[in-house]
Amino acid sequence: MPKIRCKCGELLRFGDIPCKIEYKFISDVEYDQYQEQIDSEILYLNMKSFLQCDECGRLWFFWDGFNNPPKEYVLNKISNES
Repeated sequence: MPKIRCKCGELLRFGDIPCKIEYKFISDVEYDQYQEQIDSEILYLNMKSFLQCDECGRLWFFWDGFNNPPKEYVLNKISNES
């Protein structure tokens, strides 16, 4: 089962189908390349993935597929103080 350890220590397992911590996305430019009706499986295979850590909220983007290390994005907590 594929997994990575988040910087907060949480183990992110992403082998389940469906996977509750994996999200799929596609850029607007890539999406515009599709015309008329398409097979949803083809669209799915061309999407990129990111994982969201339930513990700390970090996002781990697999920009170059699962064979390459993901890029980490950390939430910037903005204070409501004026």
